[in-house]
Amino acid sequence: MKTVTVVGLGKIGLPLAAVIANSGHFNVIGADKNEKVIETVNRGISHIQNEPGLDQLLYEAWKAGTFRATVDTTKAVKQSDVVIVIVPVLVNEQGTINYEFIDSAVEDIGKGIRKGTLVIFETTLPAGDTRNRFGKRIAELSGLTLGTDFHLGYSPERVYSNRIIQDLSNYPKVVSGDNEKSLELVISFYKKALNCDIMPVSNLETAEFTKVAESVYRDVNIALANELAVYADSLGVNIKEVIQAANSQPFSHLHFPGVGVGGHCIPVYPYFFINNGLSDGLVPLSREINDKMAKYAVDQVEEYFSTLENKNILILGLSFRENVKETTKSSTLLLANELKKRGSTVYVDDPLYTAEEIAAFQVKPFSIENREKIDSIILQAFHDQYRDFKFELFPNCQFVLDGRNALNQKKIESLGMKYRGIGVQ
Repeated sequence: MKTVTVVGLGKIGLPLAAVIANSGHFNVIGADKNEKVIETVNRGISHIQNEPGLDQLLYEAWKAGTFRATVDTTKAVKQSDVVIVIVPVLVNEQGTINYEFIDSAVEDIGKGIRKGTLVIFETTLPAGDTRNRFGKRIAELSGLTLGTDFHLGYSPERVYSNRIIQDLSNYPKVVSGDNEKSLELVISFYKKALNCDIMPVSNLETAEFTKVAESVYRDVNIALANELAVYADSLGVNIKEVIQAANSQPFSHLHFPGVGVGGHCIPVYPYFFINNGLSDGLVPLSREINDKMAKYAVDQVEEYFSTLENKNILILGLSFRENVKETTKSSTLLLANELKKRGSTVYVDDPLYTAEEIAAFQVKPFSIENREKIDSIILQAFHDQYRDFKFELFPNCQFVLDGRNALNQKKIESLGMKYRGIGVQ
């Protein structure tokens, strides 16, 4: 059995490593700088929660001895035939890319790589980075020649939290290589490792561009939905009804509006285009539209009360989206900042977080003892636990802003509360 090192055991890297370790073809070494992650993985325990099937897969690989973990990336790479890199690339508030973590991983790989190794990047990257930034650096550090002494591939992760293992087998794997030999090796590896459909593309840059384009598509189309929802509000038209009717025509695929777009992907990856030559047009405009939706939502609340000074507002959901414990670019952070600017006290409830975790974001964790203080409720992340949310427990709540157009409007209005959605009145 060949040995594979997966560098980065986060919410995507760990499930990927566990699936490969259970494929029957490979031994896997997981490399991560977090010692607590290594400790739990080496006991067959997952630190990633709410990922169906992961606990069992990891335990089975640990029990079979096909998966172990280490903090020493260089040592792991020295023992490996294949190295997969799934380390995050971050973007700051200005959209500038931060390569700190992945650059560090590449340094470790370059010091340990041996002749004949295949290195595959799965991290979402700007087009050109795999070859020009990382492949070149590995060659410099190792003294090996790219394309002959070692091989380089790029295959973007295309999975969705809470169904990663399912997506790994269901979605076609877009693959590429720095030359024909590298591409052959990448195709052969993923066929054995994931047993999924393979979609080769002509070069590394095409594969990199493909992943960013997927996220840009969603961001642009959500922006269109948000723009239409705001316009529908001005006309007193129900955007939910419009979308249902319009999408009955097979060439219409209107997305759903909302209070904002969060997460690691959709609000982040467009900057890989924006900061690399695509600075005008739909892509940057869509980012602007989507980030303004939190302000638009707060405007609706303020319009009802005339002023938000000294109002107590409860936001449901700290997570950026439903049923995922992740706050990256969460619209709740934008909502809270906007509400504070207007003099409100902001409470946040999220069943996935402790009170201490919520308080770390400079908001008040909600407890049921505060229910009589609440003047308005904003739904931001529609967790399953909110499907039967008891609005009747809030006797002084006058206004509900449904930021995901997901709540029961009739039930809320029957309690004497004013309901507003995004494009829904």
